[in-house]
Amino acid sequence: MSLILFNKPFQVLCQFSPQEGRPTLADYLKIPNIYPAGRLDADSEGLLLLTDDGKLQHDIAHPDHKQPKTYLVQVEGVPDADSLARLQAPINLGDFTTQPCKAVRIAEPEWLWPRNPPIRQRADQPTSWLAITLQEGKNRQVRRMTAAVGLPTLRLVRSAIGAISLASHPLMPGEWREVTPAELVGASPG
Repeated sequence: MSLILFNKPFQVLCQFSPQEGRPTLADYLKIPNIYPAGRLDADSEGLLLLTDDGKLQHDIAHPDHKQPKTYLVQVEGVPDADSLARLQAPINLGDFTTQPCKAVRIAEPEWLWPRNPPIRQRADQPTSWLAITLQEGKNRQVRRMTAAVGLPTLRLVRSAIGAISLASHPLMPGEWREVTPAELVGASPG
């Protein structure tokens, strides 16, 4: 059984099938019969786990298995206590209501790589960083949540799934390494 930790670059599609003019996982991973356990939008970056084990893929990706996923989010504006409280409470996004989550303001992570291309900077608009940890992960959920509280997302990096994080397994965008399933739940590798 293989479990691959991959740092998905910005604008890479989370699929192996070719897409004309767009980079995909196949441009970075030449390992046969592995599939992503969950997805990241093309405009999101960071941690993606891939495996050749269907049950493990389901266990990682499905919200019933409660693998927390942490996202580092650069937002336009400065969150106050009210906007952080609103992010952590269930938010009705129209087509679904989010589950409660953890959202805290953080300093810009020192280990984080520069994005290529860089995000737009507006001199008259400050930016801030948040760490948001979800038990679920619906399509564009974090972006929709931050927009709902008046803090549009500028950059979104998934930094952790379960106990596996890019902070403790440093990889540059496009790099990968094999990990053990035990590392996902925080057990020491055997």
